[in-house]
Amino acid sequence: MRKQQNINYYPIRLLPFLFGLYIASMQSVGAMDVNRIVAIVDDGVILNSELNRQIEIIKQNLGSSGTQLPPELVIRRQVLERIIINKLQLQRASQVGMHVDDQTLQRSMAQLAKQNNMSLEEFRNTIKNQGMDYANFMEDMRDEIMMNQLRNRTIAARIKVSDQEVDHFINTRGKLGVNQNTQYHLGHILIATPEAASPTQIQRAKQRATDIIDKLRAGKDFKETAVSVSDGAQGLNGGDLGWRRPEEIPTLFVDLVSTLQEGELAGPIQSASGFHIIKILEMKGAEKHVVFQTKVQHILIKTNDLLSDEDARKKLLLLKQRIEDGDQFSTLAQSHSDDKSSALKGGGLGWVSPGALVPNFEEAMKKLEPGDISAPIQTQFGWHLIQVLDRKERDNTDEYRKELVRDEIRKQKFEEETELWLRQLRNEAYVEIRLDQS
Repeated sequence: MRKQQNINYYPIRLLPFLFGLYIASMQSVGAMDVNRIVAIVDDGVILNSELNRQIEIIKQNLGSSGTQLPPELVIRRQVLERIIINKLQLQRASQVGMHVDDQTLQRSMAQLAKQNNMSLEEFRNTIKNQGMDYANFMEDMRDEIMMNQLRNRTIAARIKVSDQEVDHFINTRGKLGVNQNTQYHLGHILIATPEAASPTQIQRAKQRATDIIDKLRAGKDFKETAVSVSDGAQGLNGGDLGWRRPEEIPTLFVDLVSTLQEGELAGPIQSASGFHIIKILEMKGAEKHVVFQTKVQHILIKTNDLLSDEDARKKLLLLKQRIEDGDQFSTLAQSHSDDKSSALKGGGLGWVSPGALVPNFEEAMKKLEPGDISAPIQTQFGWHLIQVLDRKERDNTDEYRKELVRDEIRKQKFEEETELWLRQLRNEAYVEIRLDQS
């Protein structure tokens, strides 16, 4: 009764400054200035009020992390570009008929509350106590969910990772050797080039990246620089890519990262998107991955029009009594279990790791000592009699790393495809920026 894998590789993007939302300095701005159009994006507009609100969010986030703010004009242009990209995604989602219903939104809010160790009511009160508008907060969350679903439908669904790719990835990164247990906290700056850029544009972008590296090596703050100049998705977060294991590092960077020490820079690194600059912000080691496995067997009785739940339960109780009276579990499984694949093995499911079986089955299994037999347990597959045969602790670091590699190849493909897709979306759109008038 193994659980089908349903890994969500691309969860809802949660802003790291959760409680910085909706704090806007609107009182000092006149109504006409608030409603001034600062950009036209295809068939939509961006108002100065929307821009100001997002700028205040970014300022608070950067201020809380101690990062010096870039000049006002720089941050206005950077934030406006982010809003434009989001607006284009929402327009595309609307065009293809996507919609996030209230039930989905409520589930996401409950999940967000849980991540912050709160009940939904506590979460709602915290938002209000911070001076935020809960209804606006929910609508922003609805937009985040919709953009996430659009990217999944457009990009993630077509990304596949083969066993050969995983093996090749591991083999070609064998040079990391002893560094396999190292984790890297990475910083990233992207100087983008246009789609089908000319040699002159490419050279200009490369020179700009080189100049930035020179300034960084001379002591300029990395996060402040990323906020001011980076065209990357994490630019307004100081270029912070978070902690990454070797298999999580984009292929483009991995060879350089393996040669760097903490605090060192590398670049400019050219790709289809432009020129990249990376920095090792911090480094740390990683531990082995150990799992506790259970050797288990079961008998399954399925219900149908002729066999009710109560009948199935009683049948299992009779089988359990026969086992306690001396019959072999495996013999009865072969003759009575409706799980034909395991019945051929005497009901054996082999050694299973946490998360491999459906929750009800696994919960009952955990409560059993080796040799014990459960009471009849119901799952979506029917009714089960479970016997635990043995338990062991196993170092499955190699298998674990292989699954991480598969996961990260998907993420890397997704990130690369998303960056190119967003750039294409931006290039094909009609965008008129009116910042100079504000």
